Amino acid sequence: MTYDFIIVGAGIVGLSTAHKLSLAYPDIDILVLEKEDRVAAHQTGNNSGVIHSGIYYDPNSYRAKNCVEGRHQLVDFCEKHGVDYEICGKVIVATKEEDLSRLDRIFETGQINGIEGIKKIGPEELAEIEPYANGIKAIHVPCSGIVDYVGVCKQLRTLIEQKGNTVACGQEVTNIQNNGTDLSVVTQSDTFGGRYLINCAGLYSDHVAESAGIQPDLQIVPFRGEYYELKPEAEHFVNGLIYPMPNPAFPFLGVHFTKMVRGAVECGPNAVFAFKREGYDKLSFDLNETIETLNFPGFWKLAKQHWQMGLDEWYRSFSKKAFVEGLQDLIPAIQPHHLKPSPSGVRAMALSPQGEIIDDFQFKATSSEIHVLNAPSPAATAGLAIGDEIVKRAQDTFAL
Repeated sequence: MTYDFIIVGAGIVGLSTAHKLSLAYPDIDILVLEKEDRVAAHQTGNNSGVIHSGIYYDPNSYRAKNCVEGRHQLVDFCEKHGVDYEICGKVIVATKEEDLSRLDRIFETGQINGIEGIKKIGPEELAEIEPYANGIKAIHVPCSGIVDYVGVCKQLRTLIEQKGNTVACGQEVTNIQNNGTDLSVVTQSDTFGGRYLINCAGLYSDHVAESAGIQPDLQIVPFRGEYYELKPEAEHFVNGLIYPMPNPAFPFLGVHFTKMVRGAVECGPNAVFAFKREGYDKLSFDLNETIETLNFPGFWKLAKQHWQMGLDEWYRSFSKKAFVEGLQDLIPAIQPHHLKPSPSGVRAMALSPQGEIIDDFQFKATSSEIHVLNAPSPAATAGLAIGDEIVKRAQDTFAL
């Protein structure tokens, strides 16, 4: 059988793309290939489950546009299909005077991006929303929330398969051959024929592109985000989402508190270089992947620029005391005995050879392929809107 579309990767971006293609073209045959035995096995299923508002992102960027649109679609999807979610709101907290100018800039960006209901608040209003939070000023973002992203992906899979399409797990792509007319996608056990390919492989998007003969202008470098979780007796410290002022020089939002749909409260993450692209443990190591990163000039240029921050993150990785001190900036009442370890996630950071962090979505297309080379946070929130974006690109690129 020759499929009309073969999609590599069954995270939220790949599944959203398959779903939106099936809606736009009900008669086509779609195959989604996933190397794991389940959908949403990596970035989608190992993040903190936040529905982001879109307040942080540069106006007119793909991130800003797709996050706002994707958030509305995500909430509607959850309502329609009974996926667990809650719009619990978020506060972005300034704890010292030097944070205030950044807080003002974030608020202005949020206004430009059309984030509904945002408001600057003082300590009194902050105490009404989050009684244990410490701050001199904050932004209240009432439209932020939490969601079960794995549940979203399971439902997407059901919808895709109900239309007669296929999600095949346990199929790791090893090679892609394109003769200009047809594609052959080779996995460890099978070969599949197709007309068009869409690469949504996340942490391995650059590898999949290279297997198709594409030379991406970036490389994925993995960063592990490590979390703690509040013990039940300390969960009352947090009502919703509590975030610090983000560091403008780094694409991570800092350690924060996240209420989760399963009822617990997550604390973190830090951000440390991972010696394996799917390295969820401190001792995870892959020699070939580590050599690949160390041979990439962009990694060393980034390290030279941010080495001090990197050392701080590594110290916090191995020192619970240091991790707690970061949390106490936001909630002074937090103590080490309130925390227990929680599973980690790994983020695919795309770097240019010049060491620049590529902080927006990036695509590369040929006459029959689209490679999603970078889908940074808030890709989970924006997933359904990114699916629309990829369908539009397919229509334009493939002349559908």
